[in-house]
Amino acid sequence: MSHPCIEVFFDPYLAPAPRCPNDCVPTSVHLSVSKPELVAAIGVTAGATAAGILLFQYFTKGSGIKPKVNLDLQKDDPKVVHAFDMEDLGDKAVYCRCWRSKKFPYCDGAHAKHNEETGDNVGPLIMKRKEA
Repeated sequence: MSHPCIEVFFDPYLAPAPRCPNDCVPTSVHLSVSKPELVAAIGVTAGATAAGILLFQYFTKGSGIKPKVNLDLQKDDPKVVHAFDMEDLGDKAVYCRCWRSKKFPYCDGAHAKHNEETGDNVGPLIMKRKEA
């Protein structure tokens, strides 16, 4: 059995709406839901959410633009290339492979923050001379 105030509150565009007894103004609506109905609603919601996520992953996999590695270094150049002579390297050289170094092409340890933020495991390229 519905209360006339609820009908007036939810159906204001229906003509003519019944008046509430004693000219009451609805301030809140109390809904009662049984435990089995609540469990079923949560189950359906969780299932629909999981299905939506899986469908989204399926249809977006392999499509679209892949994320860029180089975010801001020499973006005007068609390709970023650095060449060094082996004789000029000294005993050891450490090069950046994450593209986040402020000293690029040399490593400054920025990969540690990158790895923490992304779950990646990139590290530097270390070149050193063999001891004779």
